[in-house]
Amino acid sequence: MPSQSVVGEPAIAYLDRAAASAAGRAYKPDLVAALAVAPGHTVVDVGCGPGADLESLAALGAQVIGIDHDPAMVAEARRRHPGLSIWLGDAHALPLATGSVDRLRADRVLQHVRDPAQALASMRRVLRAGGVAALADPDWDTLAIDDEDLATSRAYTRYVTQEVIRNAVMGRQLARLAHDAGLVVRSVRPTAVCFTDYTAGDEILRLPAVTGRAVADGHLAASSAMPWLGRLATSPTFLATVTVYTVIVSA
Repeated sequence: MPSQSVVGEPAIAYLDRAAASAAGRAYKPDLVAALAVAPGHTVVDVGCGPGADLESLAALGAQVIGIDHDPAMVAEARRRHPGLSIWLGDAHALPLATGSVDRLRADRVLQHVRDPAQALASMRRVLRAGGVAALADPDWDTLAIDDEDLATSRAYTRYVTQEVIRNAVMGRQLARLAHDAGLVVRSVRPTAVCFTDYTAGDEILRLPAVTGRAVADGHLAASSAMPWLGRLATSPTFLATVTVYTVIVSA
């Protein structure tokens, strides 16, 4: 994910809002709870972004290390959390010793990486025997938006999966890819994130920006996409859902 913007918006602002949103709160507490972090554990947050979730891990008494590939994210996370270790690093080759990590978290990261299998192998390498990792990613193929124009809703989802998100169905693939990387899959939990308010939904889905990009790219016709977007924005029964998968694994 680029540091400059996320579909027309500064990335840091978007990630902060996503972390604090109802959508984020629908699964994030379970992600942390499943790690069973204890004082003295070394916990790594892969793809930590601006550090929105680092404090909740540090509060459990762990030695927390945040890693992100984006220098702007690392700089912001260091500014916010001067007492924590926050490193510039690539998920495909984590800058950590083999078997040095007790707990690992990767929240909505693998949907964006170049090679998810390689990133998971890197995570497996750094986990100690018995170490636990909590992984979460959406499956954007499950994005369903209600409108009378079902064809445009479906075309919008296809555009997101084909053009916007690199690994758009990562949620459903997490367990299989983790197993193939040598990790033991302990649990798989789907969470249906449901938006019933247009403003709240747009905070995460960026509907006007993505629709505008889809029209510009020739994937949606303006004659149908713009009325579709207008109805969504004014609908008293707005509904959009997407499934986020949480997968708990161990080394």
